[in-house]
Amino acid sequence: MTIPFVRDLTFEYGIPDPLSPLVTRVIADNPGPFTYTGTGVYIIGGGDSVCVIDPGPITDQHVAALDKALIGKTVSHVLVTHHHADHSPLAAPLAAKHDCKVYGFGLNSPAPKDGDVQLEAGHDLTFKPDVEIRDGQRFEGPDWTIDTIHTPGHTSNHLCFALKEENCLFSGDHIMGWSTSVVSPPDGDMGDYLASLNRILDRNFDVIRPTHGAAITDVRPFVQAYIDHRLTRETQIMGAIESGLTEIGDIVAALYQHVDKRLHPAAAHSVLSHIIHMRKTGRVTADGPDGLRQTYTLAI
Repeated sequence: MTIPFVRDLTFEYGIPDPLSPLVTRVIADNPGPFTYTGTGVYIIGGGDSVCVIDPGPITDQHVAALDKALIGKTVSHVLVTHHHADHSPLAAPLAAKHDCKVYGFGLNSPAPKDGDVQLEAGHDLTFKPDVEIRDGQRFEGPDWTIDTIHTPGHTSNHLCFALKEENCLFSGDHIMGWSTSVVSPPDGDMGDYLASLNRILDRNFDVIRPTHGAAITDVRPFVQAYIDHRLTRETQIMGAIESGLTEIGDIVAALYQHVDKRLHPAAAHSVLSHIIHMRKTGRVTADGPDGLRQTYTLAI
């Protein structure tokens, strides 16, 4: 299944970019394999009272750029989609400057173990919101209204934020225009992820603004392609197991044979996440606990 990725993005580091009457973006200087061009920090509000979504990393250039973009404005809320190091580290310092609070789901993720494959920009294990929020909570400013949507999958504590006035979703890493999202156990859960994607599909947003990359404007076909891609991958995994490939390493070698082998460890975690979901739904079985070295067969 081909996803209609949106990868063209014109911007300049450190320069606020007005995207709509209520949305301005500042992109941090932290490009990389998991952050694309860098973290897109969203300033919400057309007047003096604004909120900020995913303040991003702490670098001298980015801190200065965000401070400059906020001159003359009062930040009433700092909202964080999840605790990865490219999203949340600047949240507390920014909130302290503006005498407001940091809002997020909280930190439920286990610390990575020694030897774990680095699949993300890193965990911000110090992240602790001032106010823990949950699905359905609403935040309001003079000209903006934001609703909270809990979207577990990429992480268990992932949130998206919906701007009511523009029918716009700030999707964090749940949906990205330039790439698929990493879903890596134990904190990432493929069953939760698919359910969250379908929930977003049903909301019929006009635009999705991911933390990384360009906006998605043809929303429903894009999200459906995201879902179809995952379902197609599960069908491929089922076929691989049926053909006698019972170990994840062999499945990855077969399904990702045209992908750079340096990416195969990340692919193995994705396949494992799919298999855990397939085992929970009765399609795959194993004699022991799930893991990269487990042997899997089709359920009878």
